[in-house]
Formats: sequence, C-alpha cells, structure tokens
Amino acid sequence: MVQRILDPGQIESLDHSAIPRLRMPERASVFATRAARLRQLAGTSPIGGYIRLMASLADAQQQVLAQVSAAMPSAESIALAQQHSMPIAPASTPQRDPQWRDVLHSLLDRVEAAGLVTPVLARVIDGLRLKRAEELDALADAVLSLRFSEVEPASAPFVMAALQVLWTDIASRIHERDVPYLDTPGACPVCGAQPVASIVRVGGQFQGYRYLQCGLCATEYHVVRVKCSNCDSTKGIAYHGIDGGSDALKAESCDECHTYRKIGYQEKDYDFEPLADDLASLTLDLLMNEAGYRRSSPNPLLWPEVPSDE
Repeated sequence: MVQRILDPGQIESLDHSAIPRLRMPERASVFATRAARLRQLAGTSPIGGYIRLMASLADAQQQVLAQVSAAMPSAESIALAQQHSMPIAPASTPQRDPQWRDVLHSLLDRVEAAGLVTPVLARVIDGLRLKRAEELDALADAVLSLRFSEVEPASAPFVMAALQVLWTDIASRIHERDVPYLDTPGACPVCGAQPVASIVRVGGQFQGYRYLQCGLCATEYHVVRVKCSNCDSTKGIAYHGIDGGSDALKAESCDECHTYRKIGYQEKDYDFEPLADDLASLTLDLLMNEAGYRRSSPNPLLWPEVPSDE
C-alpha cells in the first residue's frame, strides 16, 4: 500500500472536526502552571531574577483570576463575529471592562507583598498606582496595539498581566462552538491578539498537533505544522536551535517574511509552557536576530526597549 502525504493546504481542507481546533485556557491552573515553569527555568536563564519576578506575577494572576468575572460577549456580538469572521471578544474594543484597572492594582499589591520588589521596581509600581483611570486606559491601548514608544518597558508587563487576567477569564468561559474561524494568519480567534509561541502537544486528541498560544487570553488554536504563523507561507520554513541546548525548543523561521516564532515539543519536555519558555530563552532570540530574522511578535511580559533618536 502506498502512503499518501498531505501538504499543509490539503490538511486545512479536511473536515475541521477531525482535529481539535481549540484548547481553551484551564481557569483553575493556567497561570499557576506558567508560574511553576518560570521558576523551573529561572536557574538557567541569563535573566533569572526577572524570570522569578514574572513567576511571582503569574502567581498573583492566578489568585486574582479566581475573583474576576468580566462581561461576556452578547449573543448578538457572537453572531456578528461569526458572520464576519472576527474575534469573538476583540482586545481592540473601545468598551473595555473597567474592572481591568482593579485587577492591575490587586496584582501590584500581591507582587509587592511577595517581597521581590527592588527600589527601582517600587518606583514603577508607585507610578502605576498614581495614574488616573484615563491614563491607565491609554497605557492599555498602547500595550494592546504594540505602540512600544508610548509605554515604559518596566510598566508594560504589569499592564499586560492585568489585561491577560481579564481576557483569560472571558476565554475560559466561552464555548468553543461560538468561536469563529478567522482569515487573518496567526491572530487569536477569541481576542484577535498575536500568539507568543507554539507548542506541539502530546496526549489524547491533541497528539502531534501544533497549537499557537495567544499572548493575551491564553487560548490555543490549531495551525498546521511547517507553516509560517505570521504570513501563512509554507515556503522557506526552517528550524533553529542552540548547540547543546534543549531539543524541546526551536525557533521556526520564514524566509518569505523574515520573521520567526518559537516552537516547543512536549514529547521532548512535557512541562514546556509557550510563554514561559519563550521568555526564558533570550539567547535564542539573540542568535535569530544575528541571523537576520525578527520576532513575529514580542513576549507579553518583556517589552522591547525603543532606541532613542539621539
């Protein structure tokens, strides 16, 4: 018998019910799992102190998530999103739930109580606490729109963390059947944000399939392997690792758009967590930049420095 190998385009045309399209975030453990992985990786990361701080922030996110109940999309907005292939709970909405600001203050209190705050970070936290509601909303707009120059890099992870809690709460309560299919490559079908990294999962119905993890709401959505998650191309895809490094983590590059996004393999390391492993592997980022590739999207908890005009 001759075995037929399908290319990515043919796979996409198959019955969508054959491959689980989505993995919604597990509300009871999503941030706790991330925090545990961050602590596991901190010892070998060149930014170990920062990784431990982000682990503390993820712990705070898990605690605050249990107390959050954000406004859910209406039946009318769900129908409209499905009709027009739009995100079901778009992050770009001008009617953002003001509850996110309370979440931010709760996260700041918990991180400070954890005892990892340096004098420099204390000033950042105090600065966020002193901002008016409209100033915080402007920061949220800039963070979600990736307008790097409008946000202090040290403040951005805390703003993003609060927004992550709000949208993860929504994603964890949305029914999978309500989530539309999008035409935009890479974008999350729940909130429209960019993915942070991808993971090839093991176990049960997810065995061997690649999922992009949203950097905002933590929803994972299926994308066929050997396909650029930034421009949808199947040409010029290559995989890069670090000599002597983990086989579980690679950078998937595309020669069509000259970007890369990291990919992890659970069969090599079951504990791989897309956001955490991406954050803790800056050496791979440096190597990819030297090779002429740029990130498809930043890690939500590490805001890039914007070069001065001087």
